[in-house]
This record gives sequence, C-alpha cells and structure tokens, in this order.
Amino acid sequence: MIITGAPVELMDFEEVAYWSELVKIMEWSKTHVWSTFHICWGAQAGLYYHYGVPKYILPEKISGVYKHKLCVRYEKLFRGFDDEFFVPHSRNTEEHVADIEKIPELKILSTSDDVGVYIVANLARRQFFITGHAEYDPYTLKNEYERDLRAGLNPKIPQNYFPDNNPAREPVVKWRSVAHLLFANWLNYYVYQETPYEINSIG
Repeated sequence: MIITGAPVELMDFEEVAYWSELVKIMEWSKTHVWSTFHICWGAQAGLYYHYGVPKYILPEKISGVYKHKLCVRYEKLFRGFDDEFFVPHSRNTEEHVADIEKIPELKILSTSDDVGVYIVANLARRQFFITGHAEYDPYTLKNEYERDLRAGLNPKIPQNYFPDNNPAREPVVKWRSVAHLLFANWLNYYVYQETPYEINSIG
C-alpha cells in the first residue's frame, strides 16, 4: 500500500475532513497489508497515528532538491544507492529526530543535513515513512513555484533546482535514478519476495 501526501499539512491531523477514514485505513493495513509506503503528509500522518510522533511548522517552506546520506548500511531498500544522493522536498512542516529516537520500533534510515529526516522505518512491521518526493517529475517543483507566485505567496526559488538559480532556465533532474531504485527495491524486496500467500499471516 502507498499512502500519499495532501496539501493539508498546516492543519492539525484531527481537523482534516477525512482523518477518521484514513485512521480506519491505517488500522486495516496492520492486518491486511504486508508493506506500507507513507509519503510526505502521508508519512507524517502515519508516524503520528501509529507512534504519536508530532509534526512542527517550519518558519518557511522547504522547496528544492537536497543532498541526502544513508544512516544504515546494507539495508535492502538502498541497494544500488550512492553514498550521497539527491531528492526533492516540498513541505511546510517537519519531524524532529529526538521524537523519533524515543520510539524503539522506529529507525531513521536516511537524513539530509539541509532538511532533516528523510526516511524512517519500522522494519519489523514493514512500514516506511518518506518525507521527500523522489517520485516528482522534472517540472513539479517548477509548477508549484509558479502556482505560488500567481497566488501572491512570494515563494523562494526552489533550491538546487534551476541552473544558476534562474527560474527561466530548464530544471536539472538529479533524482531520477533514486526514484527508480527506491520504488523498485521496495516492491521487489519488501513486497514481491516477502508477501505471504495467506492473508491471515499478515500482522
């Protein structure tokens, strides 16, 4: 299962109109889904619901393509990854390392010196929480930036995205291989090779 993001991150979780439905889905996933990928707000929602990890509003929006590093070695999710790699982020909130480290079941797998936690997992329960957007296409950040300009939000130019920081130039994609490896590794090693034939075995 993939639980994706939504543009509701500045709201409290319980204020989101479909929070109760999402809670039912996340609870159902414990017994009916072998592995779950939570992305962006979906990651925040999953960490909050399953483990009580809070989110914090940032002083300004994170938008751009940032360098990341691995915090573990020999994890199947990262087979083929370079020691340093780039991933887009676009968000107004974050989780703190200290809150995650209080939860024994959770392990931080990847971080960025610039934007903090990237991937968290409960490997025993096969839950992954991804704060960034490796799945973004080449123009997603550009489209978001131009949308916010039109809305009068005075957004900052996405970092490390346009050559010479010039929005008139074509964005440079630095994360395409990461996207392919991340999803292919998850689907292969944590879904295809491990999912049991008997649904009663899940959970």
